[in-house]
Amino acid sequence: MNQKTFSAKPADVERKWHIIDAKGQIVGKVAVEAARLLRGKHKPTFTPHIDTGDFVVIINADQAVFSGRKEEHKIYARHSGYVGGQTIETPKKVRERRPEYILEWAVKGMVPKNKLGAAQMKKLNVYAGTEHPHEAQKPEPYAL
Repeated sequence: MNQKTFSAKPADVERKWHIIDAKGQIVGKVAVEAARLLRGKHKPTFTPHIDTGDFVVIINADQAVFSGRKEEHKIYARHSGYVGGQTIETPKKVRERRPEYILEWAVKGMVPKNKLGAAQMKKLNVYAGTEHPHEAQKPEPYAL
């Protein structure tokens, strides 16, 4: 019996569109499922070094919630590269400024930190409200 290991080819990958409603959902759980769909780990043809994932649209990102007291105690830190250029924000401040960032950063931490991960992140679309411009792609609702 001679079995060969299957390896997906980039041209053979079929991509679907999924829509996730984050209203009242925990940020981490939404991010886990979005990262799983983006990477393609839900498919039997998953290949670690090929982008086999689907497109993901997340709506109502402004209504996603944190578990526990993370809304006040979690911090987002970044640095501009200049002296004294460190910025520290809580999720409450980030939500006022740009609520999509919370879910984008959560998903970004769950994909590979290389060119493959960058390509997978391009297939993620996060919107604060219920409106999105991807109706023509007919995204299928994804239940958490």
